[in-house]
Amino acid sequence: MIYLDNSATTRPFDSVIDTMDQTMRECYFNASAAYKPAVDADRAIRTCRQSIASQLGTQESGIIFTGGGTESDNLAILGVAATLRHPSNFVCSSIEHPAVAETIRRVEQLGHTVRIMPIDARGIIDLKACEAVIDEHTALVSCMQVSNETGAIQPVEALNKLARRKNPNVRIHVDGVQGFMRVPIHMERMGVDLYALSGHKIHGPKGVGVLAIRSGVRLVPQITGGGQEKGLRSGTYNSPAILGLHEAVKTLAADKEAASRMQKMKTHLWELLSQEEGIRLNGPKPEDADSAPHILSLSFDGVRGEVMRNALEGEGILVSTGSACASHKQKVSSTLRSMGLTQEQADGTIRVSLGVMNTMEEMNEAAAHMLALYRMLRQFRRR
Repeated sequence: MIYLDNSATTRPFDSVIDTMDQTMRECYFNASAAYKPAVDADRAIRTCRQSIASQLGTQESGIIFTGGGTESDNLAILGVAATLRHPSNFVCSSIEHPAVAETIRRVEQLGHTVRIMPIDARGIIDLKACEAVIDEHTALVSCMQVSNETGAIQPVEALNKLARRKNPNVRIHVDGVQGFMRVPIHMERMGVDLYALSGHKIHGPKGVGVLAIRSGVRLVPQITGGGQEKGLRSGTYNSPAILGLHEAVKTLAADKEAASRMQKMKTHLWELLSQEEGIRLNGPKPEDADSAPHILSLSFDGVRGEVMRNALEGEGILVSTGSACASHKQKVSSTLRSMGLTQEQADGTIRVSLGVMNTMEEMNEAAAHMLALYRMLRQFRRR
């Protein structure tokens, strides 16, 4: 099997599985308790906070553990909305993951207005057009660091500067689920107030995420109870998952060439496919500075993406037809349509997403199967 759907989820590192197993067997204590084994568990969790804060360029005190990226996005958006006393506007791009897009729509029910930032043909936020979208009444601007469909890196730092020029008190929220540990981030330097990430996207466990909060940013909790995480996310600490996340972060941080290897594999795969007439790349070219190292969006003229995906699965190659995070929903991508693709082009798209466990040999084999299947399937194109 060749697994090329790492943007949906990743295989956990063996060391992550070992860490979680050991934690559940030997360090199963409630980290909020007062006896020594529990204090040791709390100390281990603090070490994880420090490690993640270091990778994000922010303070340890702002690292809040959640149940995943979706929960982190919800806490950021709804947590800001709940602090407001007067109607404001909330801004996001037209390509956001449902964890942001659906959540930001909920603020309309609270009396606020939602505004949408357009994108260009490469899937990048159009900063010039944003001048008319963001104003002095904008409470929060939300954008993904990396598009989960095309791999386009969004201009977070430039967007922050534009937004703060309009309103110095605006909050900047970044969905970093597809960017963390693959694309550089420094919250303080880039002006990011809220940053969401997920464990299972980086070879860690499912069921754990982080919302990193810059100092001075106030949120209203969305889950109440025992007051864990400074009252922002109550509930018993999921120590095995948190320590598993820490192990994944440590492993990736130690692999200095991980992003470079993925970039080379992505570039090589596209080079093999690009010579075939009818195969289209959606988004930035692999060699572009605003192209993430691990995601390729490919359209096959005359062949539906679902058909290509199923045919590839028959050859032991697993890809997706878009975001796999929306509970088996199969519909034409609004992201691709926003980029100017026709209905047929969008319908003929698959997403290939790489991980650190992939190899160049797998790229060669995957490309050979894609080309052979495409040449065969396009013969049956409907006229």
